[in-house]
Amino acid sequence: MPALIENKKVYFNYEILETYEAGLSLLGLEVKSLKNKNGNISGARVLIRGDEAFIVGMDIPPYQPNNTPEGYERERTRKLLLHKKEIAHLTGRAEERGLTIIPTKVYTSSGRIKIEIAIVRGKKKFEKRDKIKKRDIEREVGRNLRG
Repeated sequence: MPALIENKKVYFNYEILETYEAGLSLLGLEVKSLKNKNGNISGARVLIRGDEAFIVGMDIPPYQPNNTPEGYERERTRKLLLHKKEIAHLTGRAEERGLTIIPTKVYTSSGRIKIEIAIVRGKKKFEKRDKIKKRDIEREVGRNLRG
C-alpha cells in the first residue's frame, strides 16, 4: 500500500486517537492525477452532514490542464465512502470538544483509491517542544554510540 499523498505534519501537530479507511468518490481525471502523486491534503478536513461524510479542502490538480472539462474545481467537496456505523461513530467523536477529523494519507488498495482519516486532538506548543528535545537527545545518543 504505497502512499500517493501523505500529510506528514499531522504526526507533529496532532495526537492521533483513531484511524479509519474510506473510499473516495472521484472523477476519472482526478484518479489519474492522484496516481501521478499530484494533490495536497494538508489543509483538508472531514465534515459530516446528516448521514454522509465529505472531505473539504483537498486539492487535486487536473491530470491534463488543456483537456480539463469546463467548470472543474480543484478543491471541490468530495464524498467519502464509509459504512453507516462508522459515520455514526465519527459523528459522536467529532462532537466531543477538541477533536477533529482530518485525512492523513491517500493510497491505493486493490486498484482502488483509499484515504486514511484520523480522529485527532491538537497538541499544545510545549508538547511539540518536548518531542523535538527527545528527538535531538536520541540523535545525540546514537551519534555517541556509533562514534
